[in-house]
Amino acid sequence: MLAPNHRATIDATLPVVAANATAITGCFYGRMLTAHPELRNLFNQGNQASGEQKQALAGAVYAYAQHCDAPGTIEPLLNRIAHKHASLGISPDMYTIVGRHLMAAIGEVLGDAVTAEIAEAWDTVYWRFAGELIAREAVLYKDAGITPASFLREYEVIERVAEGDVAVSLRLLPTDDKPAPAFKPGQYVSVQVDLPEIGLRQLRQYSLSDAADGKTLRITVKQEAGDDARPDGLVSMHLAQHAEVGSRWLVSNPFGDLALDLAADTPVVMISAGVGVTPMVAMRQHLRRLQPQRQGVFVHVAAHGGRHILKRELAPAANIAELIVYDDARDEDRGDHHGRFDLAEHAAAIVQSDADYYLCGPLAFMIAQRDALLGLGVAAERVHFEVFGPDLLTATL
Repeated sequence: MLAPNHRATIDATLPVVAANATAITGCFYGRMLTAHPELRNLFNQGNQASGEQKQALAGAVYAYAQHCDAPGTIEPLLNRIAHKHASLGISPDMYTIVGRHLMAAIGEVLGDAVTAEIAEAWDTVYWRFAGELIAREAVLYKDAGITPASFLREYEVIERVAEGDVAVSLRLLPTDDKPAPAFKPGQYVSVQVDLPEIGLRQLRQYSLSDAADGKTLRITVKQEAGDDARPDGLVSMHLAQHAEVGSRWLVSNPFGDLALDLAADTPVVMISAGVGVTPMVAMRQHLRRLQPQRQGVFVHVAAHGGRHILKRELAPAANIAELIVYDDARDEDRGDHHGRFDLAEHAAAIVQSDADYYLCGPLAFMIAQRDALLGLGVAAERVHFEVFGPDLLTATL
């Protein structure tokens, strides 16, 4: 619990900090990356350009400050961040750098309004936040048998398969002749890519798109085209162009808190859109191969059959009901539903009182499906989601 004086100060200043949050985080990133340009490798340049990284950091700090005395409320956010950090090899010393520049940014943006009392309260909140993350990340590193200095391992591409006209699946084999790490369906790995065109080495997270076999890992990479708000996905485009069979890449251990509970036997409802299908296919394959007695519902929304990633993976399974939706279907497409997906219209086939629900896809899609499920009486703790990129969803909940 925060000390009463710190709690009162935080509560009194939260509105001001919230109103200036993106200015503070923008100032923070500018200061920190100028002083420590080597840290630019850790941050997605597209998310920096779009402002999403600033929004996500602001939302996380605000949420923690608001709810840090209610552990159950903040637990999902802490776990999500810790898993992401472990996939990036974040070390405890980096929190000192972040804390120094974050507090300086608060002072720079808010000026004389930041009294010694206010600075002390926010510094206390930051270090509580950092301490909780450091502790969680230490457990993740220990359980994986790695350290922040040795979090990457070399893999070779042994299979490359085109997925429609927008993605490619890569099967990866460790080059050290040791088994591939165990993982839970729904988890992801980070892949390191050198990008000489921008002079950076970048890491990106890709969901594992097949059930564990103890020998290999498979990721599926969508070629992310840019728009007015963000550039093309440099890492995904680079992998699509250069990750040929025989090429070698540095890959992290699997992490991620959107993971199927392998010990449970409750029904599983998987709802995805676009490239969000990748972790759901891993879950589906696990249920089909290893838990055939466990019931599942697999719902996927794609523009049309040509953009249905991993479509070939949908082998019939007696324990899994399916609903494939094409919202801009072509004449040759055979999906179960054509047109806009409305979960409420299919509630009888999807909603089960004792099921766990897993969502993955664009932010607006996940918000809509979560709201629909809650509106149909599903308990919030049964709805789980995965976010590709900065977590802008948790802050909206």
